[in-house]
Amino acid sequence: MRRVFNLAWRQVYARYLLASAVALAGDMGCFLALLQFGMAAVPASLAGYSFGLGVHWLLSSRIVFTQPGAPRFPDRMRQKLLFVGSALVGLSITGAIVGLGHHLGFDPRLAKLAAIGVSFQATYLLRRSVVFA
Repeated sequence: MRRVFNLAWRQVYARYLLASAVALAGDMGCFLALLQFGMAAVPASLAGYSFGLGVHWLLSSRIVFTQPGAPRFPDRMRQKLLFVGSALVGLSITGAIVGLGHHLGFDPRLAKLAAIGVSFQATYLLRRSVVFA
């Protein structure tokens, strides 16, 4: 079992999935708390996404996309800006899907779940091919 875990851990996608799960827990926790406190669905989803983004950057830059020798300034700053750019794509996807779901009368939690799947794939592709390439 340990061998399977070690093999999976070496795979970037597996580490990205784990980092995303941790970031998602922060995102959803924040989102649900803000809904509970009466915040509207779209701003709550955007705030949750933003919180999860901070968690994701920390994990992505340290355990997911680990190249030998961390980039130095200004390359590190460029990488951070590209990461934020990829997050803005994910944030736009999230806001659009939650907003559309709300407009159509769906439970905002279900709309958020749909947004998670689409946003996850889009940001992974951007981060793997552009941000940490």
